[in-house]
Amino acid sequence: MTPRNRIRTVLTLAAVAIAALTLPSASKEIPAQLPDPDGKAADMSKPVQAYILLGQSNILGFGKIGAADKPGSLTHAVKEKKKYPYLVDDAGNWTVRKDVRNVRVMGSGTGSMKVFNNEWMTIKGRNIGPEIGIGHYVGHVTDAPVLILKSCIGNRSLGWDLLPPGSPSFEFEEKGTVWHYAGYKESPLRWEKGTEPKPIGWYAGMQYDGDIARAKKVLAELDKYYPGAKKYEIAGFFWWQGDKDRYNAAHAGRYEQNLVHLIKTLRKDFDAPNAKFVCATLGQTAKGAEGTEGQILEAQLAVDGKNGKYPEFKGNVATVYSKPLCHGGASNSHYGGNAETYMDIGEAMGRAMADLLIKDKK
Repeated sequence: MTPRNRIRTVLTLAAVAIAALTLPSASKEIPAQLPDPDGKAADMSKPVQAYILLGQSNILGFGKIGAADKPGSLTHAVKEKKKYPYLVDDAGNWTVRKDVRNVRVMGSGTGSMKVFNNEWMTIKGRNIGPEIGIGHYVGHVTDAPVLILKSCIGNRSLGWDLLPPGSPSFEFEEKGTVWHYAGYKESPLRWEKGTEPKPIGWYAGMQYDGDIARAKKVLAELDKYYPGAKKYEIAGFFWWQGDKDRYNAAHAGRYEQNLVHLIKTLRKDFDAPNAKFVCATLGQTAKGAEGTEGQILEAQLAVDGKNGKYPEFKGNVATVYSKPLCHGGASNSHYGGNAETYMDIGEAMGRAMADLLIKDKK
């Protein structure tokens, strides 16, 4: 056994001991420390299991890959702190998962689509997001080929830009003035009650429409993004968002209602009634927080199927409480670019999805 493998064994045993205390008992098949990917292709006779990643800059990803001498970078975490050993092989090179495809597309509103990633899951470029931890955990527990498909852009709110179809308008009083807030496809964002709205070049839900259309375009051209693939199934959705909504009291107050509607609408739009949904909270917001941040946190925790508030979400929706996994900074500053924040929260989201998948099989 090489020195590196001896270190890995010790780390794995320690991680297993910790996991026994923190992971649900039903998740025993989920390893606390992932092994290196085996380099083998997936069984292409099975439909590609597609996971759609949506939100704003959190899910977009600003974790710096950097260099080994740069604390907070992914390279420093892996090579100096010995975290995430499955990301590097014995020669110190980044590993490649040939059973998980990593695709990222982006566009503003309903505008054109630009492809940023279309390769096997590995480390490349300057930054990472939660897709790395997500992809490795979901890929490990899935026999079929996996597609991680990220379709999002930064600085978008659920209450306006990402408002799902069917969302009604509502009234909200602020400093003595009653405002009419836009429902889906209405414009502008708000107007004073009793006055005529003056539409702008944007409407409620415009980013939702664009992000979903771009994701569907990728799926319609599946073999272009997953070589050799013939068919797919929507297995789940990942959502890490909420920063922009915290600057608008009306949107923060409607966040729970909008999030519930989002989950149901995504399943309808993709004809995937059994698709799982995993949400992560904002990394800087602690339980007990007040104001708009507290409202958003409580809304995200409310949809977790374990708490029973929404019985229809039991066993198919999970929320990751991110505060203990955040290494400083806040969502509006992209957590200082700390790659460990994006990795740790991404791993937690991936484990949460894997747990839902395994419990569903049982």
